[in-house]
Amino acid sequence: MDLLALLLENKLLENNLCFPPTIKSSWLAEGVLQLLPLSQELPLSQQLPLSQQSSSPEKAADTLIISAGIHGNETAPVEILIQLLSQLAQGYLPLQQNLLLIFGNLPAMREGWRYIDNDLNRMFGGRYQNFPVGNESKRAMELESVIRQFFNEPAVMASAKHRHLDLHTAIRGSCHEQFALLPYQTREHAAEFLQWLEDSDIDALVFHNTAGGTFSNFTSGYFNADSCTLEIGKALPFGQNELARFSNITAALQDLISGLSSIKRDKPTLKRYRVVDAMIKQHDSFQLNIPEDTKNFTELAEGFEIARQQNQSWKITSPANFILFPNARVAIGLRAGLLLAKLT
Repeated sequence: MDLLALLLENKLLENNLCFPPTIKSSWLAEGVLQLLPLSQELPLSQQLPLSQQSSSPEKAADTLIISAGIHGNETAPVEILIQLLSQLAQGYLPLQQNLLLIFGNLPAMREGWRYIDNDLNRMFGGRYQNFPVGNESKRAMELESVIRQFFNEPAVMASAKHRHLDLHTAIRGSCHEQFALLPYQTREHAAEFLQWLEDSDIDALVFHNTAGGTFSNFTSGYFNADSCTLEIGKALPFGQNELARFSNITAALQDLISGLSSIKRDKPTLKRYRVVDAMIKQHDSFQLNIPEDTKNFTELAEGFEIARQQNQSWKITSPANFILFPNARVAIGLRAGLLLAKLT
């Protein structure tokens, strides 16, 4: 069964995926699948006598959201999510988490575009109301509603840990191919979550300095989830991804879903950065003074004017010497790049 083809043909919702009896499945919206683990009763012949059974309550399952395809042309995460879904359905991957799988921007996926009308990953936390009504604003509203419904599920309300991994790929090459962006939050980032990110063998962490409209910022800010945007490579069309390059991420996700801890770090020490400034495009005169092929995390010289627009310019000032997501083609009002300081 080609689950990716069914998804892109808008047939996966109607298709009856058969899951093991230990999993309760329900579609909350198109491309949004809720999977809850069910405890299995042992046959009477295998049950312990009442006097030997534990009186302590069973530990509630943790909660995990994995989303992909918020940008429709970022296909590797979608293929990874399809792979995980297939393994769950076939019983190869045991489910120990309250799990929500989200295929984000389905119309854009089908067209191979980043988005149809506007960037979906700038619309969460109610920011969709600031955009014209269109494909992405409607989807942002729907996904926010679905997330609230999921967090009102009794099993989810009983869980102690909530995590959200929003999987992406970058437009351009990067000095760090795989990295996570952690949303700004006033509470400390959970040490266990940071350790999982390090063990997953990604190359770098980036800590945001202000709240934004990303999907991970929404789940972090509104539901106290340990959330991140996880960039795992470069955007390529469906069928052109070397999924073996993402085996570390896939294995780490499998561990989370199944409640295992088999992964360990093989790469050099994880690098850490913090966002110092965001370059917001406010005028058609905006221009970036770097080559088109400049990689993410490129270090720039002190005093270099990286960008300018009418009545405003940005110069590199230590320690914010590193550039992330430079893109002069964004719509007015959106971020055209981040300036980072290296922590380690």
